[in-house]
Amino acid sequence: MDIAPGTRLLFIGDSVTDCDRLRPVGEGTRAALGQGYVAAVDAAFVPLQLVPPIRITNMGVSGNTVRDLASRWDTDALAPGPDWLSVMIGINDVWRQFDGKDPSAAVTPGEFARTYEGLVTRSLPSLKRLVLMTPYYVQPSRTDPMRRRMDEYAAIVRDLAARHGALFVDTQAAFDRALEQSEYTSIAADRVHPTREGHAVIARAFLRAVGFSPGSRR
Repeated sequence: MDIAPGTRLLFIGDSVTDCDRLRPVGEGTRAALGQGYVAAVDAAFVPLQLVPPIRITNMGVSGNTVRDLASRWDTDALAPGPDWLSVMIGINDVWRQFDGKDPSAAVTPGEFARTYEGLVTRSLPSLKRLVLMTPYYVQPSRTDPMRRRMDEYAAIVRDLAARHGALFVDTQAAFDRALEQSEYTSIAADRVHPTREGHAVIARAFLRAVGFSPGSRR
């Protein structure tokens, strides 16, 4: 596995990451990590009995766009001093283009790319590894307007990861594979917020990307 014992691993993102994590800092206990994929990743590491253990922090905030991440980046992403930083953002940036509530809250692809790249370039010097996870929409039809738009943002994340040497997690592809075996309602009833099964899909995608296998040790 690529993550060494004693690594401080911080996850940041929107509600999919948040999942009722502890405030102000989601760390210290399993409950503090929330009820989603972050806690599932932590649970996967426990049987390895790493010494010292991997220290996981959850700094997701429900409703966030990449603009919101930029406004809290220094305090929530960099100040804790993570060795590894995992980012999943973009769902709300797209969703605000479709919900009709506040068009000014939507983040265009251009702004998304510029803002995200700024966060990446600021962070790399202090990190051992950066992980970029795509936003997703649990919809198998690639012609669906929101799915098509989400794929544009996922492509931006893929490009950022390739250009900056970040580890890339194709969360959308993981959900597409899951949809071949399960109805979307068992994964994310509203096509965005995962069920327990949906969070397991995300956790497995992350764990595969970092070279995890049960019983593996660095």
